[in-house]
Amino acid sequence: MRFVTIVLDSGGIGALPDFTQYGDANGANTIGNVARSVGGLALPAFERLGLGHLTSVEGVAAVPDPRARVARLREKSRGKDTITGHWEMAGIVTAVPFPTYPEGFPPEVVEEFTRIVGKPPLGNVPASGTEIIEELGAEHIATGRPILYTSADSVFQVAAHEEVIPLATLYDWCERARAMLVEPHNVNRVIARPFVGEPGAFARTPNRRDYAIEPPPSVLDTLAQRGVGVHAVGKICDIYCGHGIASSVRVTDNRDAMEKTFELLERVEHGFIFTNLNDFDSKYGHRRNVRGYASALEALDALVPRLESLLRPDDHVIFTADHGCDPTAPGSDHTREFVPFVHLSAQPGAVIGELEGLDNVGRTVLEAFGA
Repeated sequence: MRFVTIVLDSGGIGALPDFTQYGDANGANTIGNVARSVGGLALPAFERLGLGHLTSVEGVAAVPDPRARVARLREKSRGKDTITGHWEMAGIVTAVPFPTYPEGFPPEVVEEFTRIVGKPPLGNVPASGTEIIEELGAEHIATGRPILYTSADSVFQVAAHEEVIPLATLYDWCERARAMLVEPHNVNRVIARPFVGEPGAFARTPNRRDYAIEPPPSVLDTLAQRGVGVHAVGKICDIYCGHGIASSVRVTDNRDAMEKTFELLERVEHGFIFTNLNDFDSKYGHRRNVRGYASALEALDALVPRLESLLRPDDHVIFTADHGCDPTAPGSDHTREFVPFVHLSAQPGAVIGELEGLDNVGRTVLEAFGA
């Protein structure tokens, strides 16, 4: 038996009741608002599975007999970011939020990072990653000073041009920054953000690396202890610091992530395949690219029949998300939203309603493996 969980990174389906506590504007609904803004989405596979029962998605009907078991999951953790969402899927609830830095990092953090790098960083502000490299990229090239920035999430992000700072050096800086960021500055991720190009035409590369805070024991560890191989696709291995993971592959984009998932299904006889589709968040959600988000949803939908063709009668698939990032919302930050739970298996489909906790994902995986 194989169990596949595919995370549409940022694929939220409506604002949670506590959205005002996270600085969100009213009405966030990543998938629903994308569909409305483009005049409807063509998602025949997700329509058949039952997505239309979870929120109003223009172009996607609420079919009478959905093929999958579908529900809306309400996050229990305090946060709206990659770590809190993914950790909760694996049974780790974050009760105390990780620190954030709306005014930039304090002097003691910047001074320690300066000692690591050998020169003071540029920036040290909350910013969109694409915007700050356009703003400071030329100065970075001229001085060799890394660009340090954060966001509404608990992240310490370091951007550097690949022809100015070798990747190995950037990764070393970020690994050492991860080690220095302890309480009270225990941000949940340090992210290396390499880019290339010239002023006015900079572009981030696929060589990003995430250095997450070490997680407590999770569903992945339980599966590994029971002899179930966990195969990570995309940034999953980084999110869990490799805990419980038997194999991991990096990807260039959503399509590559799905191709890697298909390859695993063709050779893995028994195990858990955990895939993150990061383009939804990094390329379209944060950049407020509504049309790009819509096209990415339709491209994924077109691959669902191929995924189904590789499944055996006892296999399972869950499509879900870790948070929202509504490209129609103001700003460039994540949005605090319900996420979909679309569970395809040999069981009859059903509309379940609303469930408390993203840990329903991990619980369903454990139950399927008899844990």
